[in-house]
Amino acid sequence: MATVFRDHFSNIAAQYAQFRPRYPAALFDYLAGISPGRTLAWDCGTGTGQAAVALAAHFTRVEATDAAAGQIAQAEAHRRVNYRLAPAEHSGLNDGSVDLITVAQALHWFNLPAFYAEAARVLRPAGILAVWSYGRTELADDAAQEVFDRFYSEIIGPYWPRERRMVEEGYHGITLPFPELDPPVFTMQAEMTLPALAGYVRTWSATQNYRLAQGEDPTDLLLASLAGAWPDPREPRTVRWPLALRVARKPDG
Repeated sequence: MATVFRDHFSNIAAQYAQFRPRYPAALFDYLAGISPGRTLAWDCGTGTGQAAVALAAHFTRVEATDAAAGQIAQAEAHRRVNYRLAPAEHSGLNDGSVDLITVAQALHWFNLPAFYAEAARVLRPAGILAVWSYGRTELADDAAQEVFDRFYSEIIGPYWPRERRMVEEGYHGITLPFPELDPPVFTMQAEMTLPALAGYVRTWSATQNYRLAQGEDPTDLLLASLAGAWPDPREPRTVRWPLALRVARKPDG
């Protein structure tokens, strides 16, 4: 659990916006369907707005906040999304005004007790808190997967921030502040060329930390190792990320 905000992504916000995968539309259909209303959703830790824009298809207004100014500057514009610079623990939203709070691949950076108190304050009765993460990348080719997993664990493994462990555990080690629901299983999927996959890997916090420590981009090592298993870098291949979704409802009354 983070106690001091450390900005891992503002310096690569443009790449983050371009290469991070999109969440499945069915996820947002589900969340809108269980929300007590569709007036206001708060996407906390919005990054460059991938979840916020998807929520705008279902909610009249979306407040999208992040503590990283660089991320907000690169966020995808939408007429129903209001982007603001704000920490998760101090949203600036009114008491009991929010139908749904989403936290996409960001909860591990928050001060959980303070964020939970803020969620309890701004959620309306029966409001929904939904948090999710995605861990290791799944490639369709076994040889490519073996190379990718070795890179993830051995090359950049020592450079992951300690908060990454929560993602590896699928957020199973945390306790949400309200009674939990039993959500469906969702998976992200994309067709990616090898350069696009490399662009995604360059948005990882561990990749950034390796580069700072070693003075070189570790992704070049990955590309060289994948050359045999992925000989045509322009060939799109299926990439999957199973989502670890936790959903809780604030008591009604």
